[in-house]
Amino acid sequence: MEVLTRAEWHELRDGHVARMRRFTGPHLERKAAKEKHPVMDFLFTYYSHRPVRLERWHPGPGVVLEDAPEYLDFPHYKATADGVVLDVGSFTQQRAKTMEFVEKLLTATLSRPARLGCFGLHEWAMVYRQQPEEVRHNAWPLRLGSGGTDEVVESSRIQCGHFDAFRFFTEPARPRNTLQPTREAQVANEQPGCLHANMDLFKWAYKLEPATPSDLVADCFELAADVRELDMQASPYDLAALGYPPVRIETPEGRAEYARRQAEFAERARPLRERLVLVCQSMLSVTSPR
Repeated sequence: MEVLTRAEWHELRDGHVARMRRFTGPHLERKAAKEKHPVMDFLFTYYSHRPVRLERWHPGPGVVLEDAPEYLDFPHYKATADGVVLDVGSFTQQRAKTMEFVEKLLTATLSRPARLGCFGLHEWAMVYRQQPEEVRHNAWPLRLGSGGTDEVVESSRIQCGHFDAFRFFTEPARPRNTLQPTREAQVANEQPGCLHANMDLFKWAYKLEPATPSDLVADCFELAADVRELDMQASPYDLAALGYPPVRIETPEGRAEYARRQAEFAERARPLRERLVLVCQSMLSVTSPR
């Protein structure tokens, strides 16, 4: 067990809050002003981790917090003679199924090579043949207009294997996908080159809180934020006015840039995926005390 004095864990907690407030602060300001952001809102709406939870610091298992009675107000903590610790037995009893699924999914993903040929066409398939008022981010123009967007979809090979992206395809776009991913086949389909699979590391990290140390949650969140930028730069929307120059995947140069950055994200995601697997495996290896 690592023992942290109150001054030590306060410093770690405050550093985490400052790190996350770079994202939560602007989001809350936009929310108060009722302003939408087509890139960053996704991190707080599609993902269900509220800003207050994102800012909350957890040390993870194996750490004793001295003089930390406030942590007893959070689930899965307990008092010991040395201080407050994560109640591993309590957490494992309640979250075993989640940990087993996450460990299985992420281990399977790690076993595969990154596929880099999707070129972000999932975002194009989400607006294919839609009327302007139906488009999700209709406050922002489509770079090529509706007709040009549809032409890109019709002239491209769409091969999205991520179910949670595919389920937002328009009905006319679904048959154009070379794969027909399902929730049941998620473990069999996910691969480390997928932008959405790498953004989802944030989801798996917060679903395992407080067993996931907050530095790992923060690393996964920052990865998701960076990946989301490419996700929307390569989309059919014109977001240059927001500071996101387009990655023109309808051109050979744009596809090459997309694949290069996609590969970089796959490499950056690997150690985070490995750490999350270790969190699951270490927690599942503990037998709950009777």
